[in-house]
Amino acid sequence: MMLSRAAVRSIAGARVAAHAASPLLSQRTLPAVWTRSMAKDNKPPKFTKPESTPAQKATPKAPEPAESEKAEQKQQQQQQQQQQQTPAESEPEPEIDLSKLPDLRGGIPTTLEYEMAQKEAGKKPVAGEEAETQAEGAEGPEAATSGSGGGGRKKGQLPDSAYVSSTEKRRQKMANWAFIAAGLALVGGTIYLGREWDEEELEKHHDIPNGWGLGLWWKRAKARMTGTVSYYQEPAFEKLLPDPDPSFERPYTLCISLEDMLVHSEWTRDHGWRLAKRPGVDYFLRYLSQYYEIVLFTSVPFANAEPIVRKMDPYRFIMWPLFREATKYKDGEIVKDLSYLNRDLSKVIIIDTDPKHVRAQPENAIVLPKWKGDPKDTELVSLVPFLEFIHTMNFPDVRKVLKSFEGQHIPTEFARREAIARAEHNKLVAAKAKKAGLGSLGARFGIKPSKLNPMAMEGEEDPSEAFAKGKMIQDIARERGMRNYLAMEEEIKKNGEMWLKMEQEAQEKAQKEMMKNMQSSVFGWFGGAPSGEQQSGESEKKA
Repeated sequence: MMLSRAAVRSIAGARVAAHAASPLLSQRTLPAVWTRSMAKDNKPPKFTKPESTPAQKATPKAPEPAESEKAEQKQQQQQQQQQQQTPAESEPEPEIDLSKLPDLRGGIPTTLEYEMAQKEAGKKPVAGEEAETQAEGAEGPEAATSGSGGGGRKKGQLPDSAYVSSTEKRRQKMANWAFIAAGLALVGGTIYLGREWDEEELEKHHDIPNGWGLGLWWKRAKARMTGTVSYYQEPAFEKLLPDPDPSFERPYTLCISLEDMLVHSEWTRDHGWRLAKRPGVDYFLRYLSQYYEIVLFTSVPFANAEPIVRKMDPYRFIMWPLFREATKYKDGEIVKDLSYLNRDLSKVIIIDTDPKHVRAQPENAIVLPKWKGDPKDTELVSLVPFLEFIHTMNFPDVRKVLKSFEGQHIPTEFARREAIARAEHNKLVAAKAKKAGLGSLGARFGIKPSKLNPMAMEGEEDPSEAFAKGKMIQDIARERGMRNYLAMEEEIKKNGEMWLKMEQEAQEKAQKEMMKNMQSSVFGWFGGAPSGEQQSGESEKKA
C-alpha cells in the first residue's frame, strides 16, 4: 500500500516536472505585474516536512497530490488568461450574401469586374474613357479586347449615360424644359413687342411706320425694348420745370450744383461727418435772384439733398430744386441734360464742378474747381459781376458769350476786359461822345447788345448825368442791384422769422389736409367713415 502511494506520487511529480520544463509554458508567461501580484498576495502556506519513513527515504520526494492539482489548475488559469490577453487566431468568418445589402450606387453600374480583369491582365485600373484610351495606346485594340474577355465589360458595352445617376438625369430634363420655355417666351415676347403702334406711340416713333414686314416688326420690338430700358436711365419727367410764369418771369435761367460748389462734406476721426457752407453763398443766391431764375441741379438724391437745401436756403431764393431723379444716366455716368428743363437753351447757364455732368451741353457750362472747405474762398462771389453783366447787356445767346471766355479764368479775364472798356469809355466821355459809351463794353466782347434799358428808376441818378461822370451802363446796373439787395436784406431782418413761421404753418396745414384725404379715401371703401369735409364741419360746430 505504501509502495503504491509512493508510485503515484512519483508519477505526479514527474508530470509536474514535465509541465514545468515545457517550452510552451515558458513562452506563455504572465506579465510581470500579474506575477508580482500573485507572488505578493497569494503566497502558499508554509510547508511542514512530515516525518519520513524508510520507504520514503529510499524513493525521491514527490509533491502531495493536492498541491500538484493546485499547480495544474493555476497553470490552466494562466493559459486561459494569456489566451484572453493575446489576440486569438482569426477564425474564418462566414460569407456575407451581397444580394441582401442595400444598393448605394444610385443607378450607376458597377465597374468591379472590369477593374479586376484589368488587374489580372497586369494593368492599372483606370475608370472611364481614359482607361480605354490608355489601353488602346499601350497594347492596341486587340489587347484591349482580349483583356476584357476575362469577365470585364467590353469597350462600348455601356454608354456614358449609364454612369449618370437618376437624380442628375431628372435635373438635365428639367433644365432642357426650362430652356425650351425660355426660348418660347423670348419668341412670344418679341412678337408681342413688335405689334403695331397705337396713336400715342405713332406720334413718338413716326420714323418707324406700321406694317407686317419682318424688318418693321423687329424695329418696333427694338424700339419698345429700348424704351423700357431708357425708363430707368432717363429723367423722371419729360419736362423738369413748368412753363414760365409771365408774372414772375426772368429772362435767364441759372442752374447751379450743390456738392463741392455750395457746400462741402468731409469726415474726420474726431468729429465724424461735417458739412461746410461756402463763403458768399447767401450773397450769391440773394443778389442774382433778381436777375436769374435760379435752379438747383444736383446729382445728390432727394432724401439726402432736400434737408440740406432747406437749411441752406430757408427763404426759398432757389426757385426749383432738381435732384438725382432729374438727371440722366448714360455710359455709366450721371449727366445733367438741359434739354429737359423746358427752357430756351440760349438763355440757360449751368455752373458745375464736374465736366462729366455737363457733357450734354458743354457750350452752356461754366466749370469751377471743386471747393474743399477753404474759408477764404472768393471764387463763387467773383462770378457775380460777369453774370450781372450778361443780364445787363441782354445778350440774345449766352453761349456766344461763354464761347469767348473758353479756356480762360472768367473772373480774371472779365476784369481785364472791363478795365480796357473803362479806359476807352473815359476817353469818349472826355470827347463828349455819350452814345459810344453805351455799347463800348459789348463791342469789346465782340457782341452787340440787343437792347439796353438805362432808364432811371425812382431814386436813381439820371443816366446822362451818370455817363457824364464817367460811369458805364454796368456801373448803373450794379448800383441798382446793390440797392435791391440791401433792401431785401433789411426785409429779411425785419420779417424773416415771421416768414419762416408762416411757411411752417402752411406746411403743417398741407400735411393735415393730405392725411385727411388719405383717410377719407381709405375708409370710403367701407362706406361708414365720414369724409374729411364732414369731420372738419363737425369740429367747427363743436367749437
